[in-house]
Parts: sequence; C-alpha cells; structure tokens
Amino acid sequence: MYVPRHFKEDDVVKLQQYIRDYSFGTLVIADEQGIEVNHVPFYLSLGADGGLGTLQCHLARSNPVWQRLKSGCSVLAVFQGPNAYVSPSWYPSKAEAGRAVPTWNYLAVHAGGSARVIQDSVWLKAHLSQLTHQHEQAREQPWAVDDAPKAYLEGLMRGLVGIEIRIETLIGKLKSSQNQAVGNQAGVKAGLQGEQSSHALAMSEFIR
Repeated sequence: MYVPRHFKEDDVVKLQQYIRDYSFGTLVIADEQGIEVNHVPFYLSLGADGGLGTLQCHLARSNPVWQRLKSGCSVLAVFQGPNAYVSPSWYPSKAEAGRAVPTWNYLAVHAGGSARVIQDSVWLKAHLSQLTHQHEQAREQPWAVDDAPKAYLEGLMRGLVGIEIRIETLIGKLKSSQNQAVGNQAGVKAGLQGEQSSHALAMSEFIR
C-alpha cells in the first residue's frame, strides 16, 4: 500500500483499535494457484509479549482455500474504515485561487503475517465465543455461543476450519485531509458533516 508520510499512521495501539472497530476484513492469499480473496470477521488477540497481535478467523470447510494455507505461509488481512468523497467546493482556498480538485478520504489497515490452519474443536469454540462476545457485549440481552444447543453447535463447528495469523507487519493509512491548510480541513469537516451518508459522518470524526 502506498503511504505518503503525512497519511501514515504508525501508532500500533491505534491500528489495533481500528482492527477491532472495523473487524470485518479481507483475507488475501497468493500462491502458485493465483490470488484468492475472502471476506470474514476477525478477532484480534493480544498476548503479553508486546507483539503486534494475532488475528483469528474461520472459514467454511467446504471453502477449498484453507487447504492452500500451508503452515507458516504468508497472508494479508485488510481492514477498511470509513471513506468519503471530498468536494473541492469545501475548500475556502478554492475561492481564492481555484486550484482544487476532488479527492477521497479513507482509513485502511494492512496486517501481514504467517498463517496456520487449526482443526481443533476446543480452539474453535473459544474463538467463536470471543468473536461473538466482541459484538454482543454491548447489547441489552447479549447472545452467547453456549445459548445454542450443544449437539447443534457441534454439528455446525464440524463444518468450520480455524485460521490463526501471527501479525508480522502492520501498516496503516489515514487520509483525512492532513495535507490541507487548517481552513480547508475545517471546510472538509463541515462538508462531510452535512452529507447524508454514515460513512461521511464517520470520516468527519477523523479530521481535527
């Protein structure tokens, strides 16, 4: 991913939080068979070693891609946050010089690392429980994996394969008008807040 200096986000804690916030990501593998892309929810696990973390996800056993994930092979997980079109009409400087064109603001995180396939029911249930809790914990009546009948759950899990990715590289890009003058940044923030798009409103929160 091309990341100009002013758009680079290298705060690991922020990048890890972005992964949690936008955890439905894209799993990309590339080998002699070609490039394969799958869209899956991830759970980020942080150990006590101070590393970048470990991503966990699962695939349908009927999805042949997991059989291409040889132990230790490199994969890429991509997470995308809000994005929004930026109109040059929002720049006060446009009225002065007319030197402005449209652009796009967005947040993206790329996590690269070594993958391994896990076919262990204990690991898989723990993963599904953590993933579910991540999205249910704020609800008034959160659902838990153990709420499902045991035989039903075990039957479903037999159709899944776990994937664990030890993160080795973490690259973040936050393009939120940082390269613009203060007045233009304020104009973009106001412009995005006036749009009828949830993505635009969310993107406005990243502009100082």
